[in-house]
Amino acid sequence: MSDEKELLRIEDLAIRYVTDDGTVEALNGISLSLKEGHTLGLVGETGAGKTTLAKGIMRLIPSPPGEICGGKIHFDGQELLGLSEAKMRGIRGRQISMIFQDPMTSLNPVMTVGDQIMEVIQAHNKMTKAEAAAAARDMLETVGISADRAGEYPHQFSGGMKQRVIIAIALACNPKLLIADEPTTALDVTIQAQVLEMIQSLKGKLNTSMLLITHDLGVVAQNCDHVAIIYAGEIVEYGTLRDIFKNPEHPYTIGLLESIPSLAKEVVRLKPIKGLMPDPTCLPEGCKFHTRCNYVSEQCIQAVPALTETETGHLVRCIYAGREFPSAAQPDAAGEEPALSANGEVL
Repeated sequence: MSDEKELLRIEDLAIRYVTDDGTVEALNGISLSLKEGHTLGLVGETGAGKTTLAKGIMRLIPSPPGEICGGKIHFDGQELLGLSEAKMRGIRGRQISMIFQDPMTSLNPVMTVGDQIMEVIQAHNKMTKAEAAAAARDMLETVGISADRAGEYPHQFSGGMKQRVIIAIALACNPKLLIADEPTTALDVTIQAQVLEMIQSLKGKLNTSMLLITHDLGVVAQNCDHVAIIYAGEIVEYGTLRDIFKNPEHPYTIGLLESIPSLAKEVVRLKPIKGLMPDPTCLPEGCKFHTRCNYVSEQCIQAVPALTETETGHLVRCIYAGREFPSAAQPDAAGEEPALSANGEVL
């Protein structure tokens, strides 16, 4: 494990958006690392900062209103935030590629899918148009689409096929790092499984590292080596897949796992995490999760907990890291979330 090369290292990355309605503190000191050939799952609720992190790595934060206001991103021996835009354009698509959330809006409707794959190939490789066209047709075959469909337009493809085209574009130049931002959100369950299986197969064949952004812990369990849990722009727990699923130590991670319906247990009510994620324009003092935590103490409110390494070897941002939780405070009836039955009805 120690001999494996570190491909990506993020140190104290901070990103904010300055708007007329206030300053959105999107990322607040994110630190992560990813080794060659590995898959890191980034898990969190909507608004936690997952997509902002992905765009930060790609240097695609729109400015204004976005601003990278601190930190470093080391990729394959170079610091990305210090590079010129011209050099960064040479890295995007060639060394780092991204699969965006919605295949319906990621493709150009007036260009054939073959031309869109060719565009990426020609931008990063010296080859003739005929060679690029042949490479594009090969990529379509690689992702399970007949090369004969290279001359067709996006509207002629289903949602799952469009996502395969997006993957072909992302992998056309054999990148070292693939960022997959909820790549199966818009797809039905059967197609989700096929797309994820294909991504894993191609990743193994090309020895590509992957940052998989999702809110689906089932997808994480099947595809990732390491897992980072993000909440309100901070990493609250980080470790191997086994650490996170077998020995979760942050109350938020425990809440996420407990909110998943179990096939082994028959329960009357689901167990959601109470409350909502805080407004990023007005984050609470101290631990960002304390407004929803059953174990909150005065210390949680006063200071932001540090990422602490536990005996199991993973990192936890909690004052109780490596220790027993106190007895959970019971919420009063007025502050409770509505209980739901297995079919989603309010009880």
